Amino acid sequence: MSPVYTFSARTLGGETISLDRYRGKVLVIVNTASECGFTPQYAGLQQLYEKYAARGLELLGFPCNQFGKQEPGDAAQIATFCEKNFGVTFPMFEKVDVKGANAHPLYRYLTKEARGLLWTKAIKWNFTKFLIDRNGNVVRRYGPKVKPEALVPDIEALL
Repeated sequence: MSPVYTFSARTLGGETISLDRYRGKVLVIVNTASECGFTPQYAGLQQLYEKYAARGLELLGFPCNQFGKQEPGDAAQIATFCEKNFGVTFPMFEKVDVKGANAHPLYRYLTKEARGLLWTKAIKWNFTKFLIDRNGNVVRRYGPKVKPEALVPDIEALL
């Protein structure tokens, strides 16, 4: 069993979901924030989800308030913001830490498996993306400046 499938997280609606639910899917896991300069990437992420969900892509958003306090809202505020401003329909989870001592176990795993710039485990900023293959293996990490549409060739290769 792949470690990705051993983790669980709570949705913005408060439901605890095992990532085993996404077994056999290609995953894009991204830490998000509503008040970030990269927030417009929500639109591109939603487009990826709409285009590829039927072929087996799942996109999982994890709000985080660790970078410039750019995700100050509660779960209901985040959900409303994402739906109203970007039409987000992909799964969104409760706010988590993605770095430091309180980092969500999923993010501790992701950053160990796919290192960032200069081989660091640390996540640089909001909208860092991780691509996971259908077997649950971490394939690649993309920095915050990488727009969602840039992931298309890698996503298509895995689908």
